Amino acid sequence: MYKKVKETSEYLNKSFNNESIHSAIILGSGMGGFEDKFEKIYSLDYSDIPNFIKPSVEGHTGNLSLVKFGERLTAIFSGRAHFYEGYDINEIVLPTRVIADLGIKNLIITNAAGGVSKNYQPGDIINIKDHINLTGNNPLIGSNLDELGPRFPDMSNVYNKELRDLAKQISKDLFEYKEGIYAWFTGPTYETPSEVNFAKIIGADLVGMSTVPEAIVANHAGIKVSAFSLVTNLAAGISKDPLSHDEVIEIANKSKDKLQSFMEKFLIEINLTN
Repeated sequence: MYKKVKETSEYLNKSFNNESIHSAIILGSGMGGFEDKFEKIYSLDYSDIPNFIKPSVEGHTGNLSLVKFGERLTAIFSGRAHFYEGYDINEIVLPTRVIADLGIKNLIITNAAGGVSKNYQPGDIINIKDHINLTGNNPLIGSNLDELGPRFPDMSNVYNKELRDLAKQISKDLFEYKEGIYAWFTGPTYETPSEVNFAKIIGADLVGMSTVPEAIVANHAGIKVSAFSLVTNLAAGISKDPLSHDEVIEIANKSKDKLQSFMEKFLIEINLTN
């Protein structure tokens, strides 16, 4: 696996003229087209990058761009592959391991999620403060990549408190700041009402199908992680209506201006101060 990581990072270094990259963001639903708002210094299609997977889900275009926020560069990953698409977990997290090998210090992850907390409504932006892995999958199972991190990484501060505080400050003029705990299910089925109730009982505020494997791998490598869920629907058993991906896309499109305005300011501040 590390051979693939090095092959990919060396390709990107060459393609990006060995530019120093300070932060990275993985775009989920609600963030589609974010990279198109800015001048791209470099842009690559995932299909041209060794060992990258081209996403198959609507809203995940599969492009990697370099954009300057403040005085530093940010790598924008427009979309991700999901575990439910049938890939090995190591293929899913390879881009995050490449982020680590490139020396990037900060990673922002975004996703669409189902709201479990009674305090959430569709369109809310939630800063993830912790997660619960309900899939039985962990990308660190197997031989440890000692070059990237320790065999037994601490998981008590996966979602960096300093970055959460910064997000709270920046959000003041844009939306009501909320935090929550994200439970990862594999998908592609939406969770059953009983599964949602179980997640709620054990402390989850959100349910979704991504983010956790990337967060685990980034934390393993010592990267500061900040993650945000856009609540696109109320989870099964809480919502009275059947769940659909069309609803997710609809709410994501309605909320994208608010989310993307926040993310631009957040990235500028991260590149200035962290």
